[in-house]
Amino acid sequence: MTYFITFAFVVASILSTVVSIPVPEVDEVTLIKRGRGTWFNVGLGACGKTNVDTDAIVAIPASVYSDGSHCDKIVSIKNNANGKTTTATVRDKCPSCSAEDLDMSPAVFSDIGDLDSGVTDVSWSFDN
Repeated sequence: MTYFITFAFVVASILSTVVSIPVPEVDEVTLIKRGRGTWFNVGLGACGKTNVDTDAIVAIPASVYSDGSHCDKIVSIKNNANGKTTTATVRDKCPSCSAEDLDMSPAVFSDIGDLDSGVTDVSWSFDN
């Protein structure tokens, strides 16, 4: 019986140590996202500013938009097919985008790809 109590105490001590190890929070701002890159004709965006197609702006997924907390942040974008990169400012949200997609102004999309293709594989992240 003493052996069982000692064993149970040791196991409980180990488990309490494992459970108490802090897990670092994942900061979505520093994560590199990989998804589908598309382009759209811009105008008045969800951030409340009007832009034109020649402005370097993006619409981020609605799931990432966070009630506008990312408005005016800069994102770095890479076309994974050809390696071209650019940056743009968040000025809108994209309701039809999945969590890692990015919708770009024609000017931004043209920096990294051909507008005629309409879609490309991109990696992107917020600049800190």
